[in-house]
Amino acid sequence: MNYKYFPHTDEDIKSMLDKCGLKSLADLYEDIPGELVLHRDYELPEEMSEVEVRKMFDELGEYNQTLNCFIGAGVYNHYSPSVINAILSRSEFLTSYTPYQAEISQGTLQYIFEYQSMMAALTGMEVSNASMYDGTTATAEAMMMAVANAKKRNKVLISDTMNPIVTRVVETYAKFHGIVVEHIAAVDGVTSREDFENKVSQGDVAGVIVAAPNFYGIVEDYTGWADTCHDNKALFIMNCNASALGVIKTPGEWGADVAVGDGQSLGIPMNFGGPYVGYLCTSKKLIRKMPGRIVGATKDMDGKRTFVLTLQAREQHIRREKATSNICSNQSLMALYVTIYMALMGKQGLKEVNALSYSNAHYLADELCKLDDFELAYPGKPFLHEFAVKYKGENINELLDTMLDAGIQFGLKIDDHTLLLCATETLSKDDIDDAVCICEGFQNIDK
Repeated sequence: MNYKYFPHTDEDIKSMLDKCGLKSLADLYEDIPGELVLHRDYELPEEMSEVEVRKMFDELGEYNQTLNCFIGAGVYNHYSPSVINAILSRSEFLTSYTPYQAEISQGTLQYIFEYQSMMAALTGMEVSNASMYDGTTATAEAMMMAVANAKKRNKVLISDTMNPIVTRVVETYAKFHGIVVEHIAAVDGVTSREDFENKVSQGDVAGVIVAAPNFYGIVEDYTGWADTCHDNKALFIMNCNASALGVIKTPGEWGADVAVGDGQSLGIPMNFGGPYVGYLCTSKKLIRKMPGRIVGATKDMDGKRTFVLTLQAREQHIRREKATSNICSNQSLMALYVTIYMALMGKQGLKEVNALSYSNAHYLADELCKLDDFELAYPGKPFLHEFAVKYKGENINELLDTMLDAGIQFGLKIDDHTLLLCATETLSKDDIDDAVCICEGFQNIDK
């Protein structure tokens, strides 16, 4: 055997190659252009003992710089109770096995069922799927749901107050599915009602996608939007911050047809960009258009409560190219993560998380606006834990560099004079005061 941890013997490999009509493993990659092939050894250290490996990673870890984070923009720094990882690391959860065989998958099926139940309650919708890759692709799935539901319409409207990353992913999937995406203009940080009504009234729109809160942190008023969409036979789709749904009006209350977004704000650490978990919830009438798995509760032959995958004829392992989706990737372990988080926090816990975040964000905004060089980008607009400010100084990049030197990741630069700032419950009053103090000192020299 070439590698003692690989199960295939030389005879096994030769047998498989003979079956494929090949002479060597290298023949498997002959179609790859030579310039893409690595012509050197991997930059990996020689074998080490466990002690040496631990020491190496400790040394690498010392290069990391821990920063106080004032950035949101779709990924939020919320506290994660330590018990989550303790439960998550149980061996029965650490599997990539697909739970098609209910007889041996009851644990996995049950926590997916609980996840669905909690997400349906959080969004105010009737049904939820079994989680998705992330919030951006979940939004793209909702777009395709709208087109599939409309049948002869292939146009979808998306608000300019949507997170640009979400919009770009939606546009990418639209391009390769023959879907036309048009934008609804933003006015003073909120979606233009006039532009929305003008475009949807043309009668060729399959769906409308908006955000809550929007990219600028503003909580928009969508009163009557669902009625307008339905009058024009279009679906109303809302991309929502999952944690914020603990305190703001839910998509169900707005009359939305589909609720999508990322569940990362439900305690999942930022993790340098993933893994996260997308959610998609909808109404019962659209359940057969919904991508992804659905777990249902039933009874076995002995009358005991049990869990099964249901309505599987929608899925790719049965319908192949006719499935509701072939891009939906289930993030089951991350679904378990947010399920444990929601069970621990409960309704009151989510309210407290958002109340603390609200207080921190508004305190930060108030203190910054006392300085000469800062003002709210959209004054008078309601926000929860995120907001945009205008910086009137000369060099916003130097301000951000000064903050980094002080161990602070201070906002996302939207343009040369605008920062998107976020303050969650993980920041203390001292953290905020320190950041404002640096801003005050910097504005005295940035003239």
